[in-house]
Amino acid sequence: MAKKTIMLVCSAGMSTSLLVTKMQKAAEAKGIDSDIFAVSASDADNNLANKDVDVLLLGPQVRFMKADFEKRLEPKGIPLDVINMADYGMMNGEKVLDQAITLIGE
Repeated sequence: MAKKTIMLVCSAGMSTSLLVTKMQKAAEAKGIDSDIFAVSASDADNNLANKDVDVLLLGPQVRFMKADFEKRLEPKGIPLDVINMADYGMMNGEKVLDQAITLIGE
């Protein structure tokens, strides 16, 4: 399985950093080669332009931006979804990682 690049987007990029750490640990435990990182919504376009992102997950606090991101990501073929509120609140890295891998389609 090729390296998976998973981008999480939240309002400031801060609240998701703990979730990123938990997702990285889950990926390591599952033997998944990954680059998982969090950015603020305002910095998302910059990262999309400079990185080969496989999937984008929105934090529940920015779910209102989903339609806007769908328009931007559709031409690039990058899947997108909102992180489940319960998984986000519990910082369940394994469940959020599974959500990302499912979206990638592998």
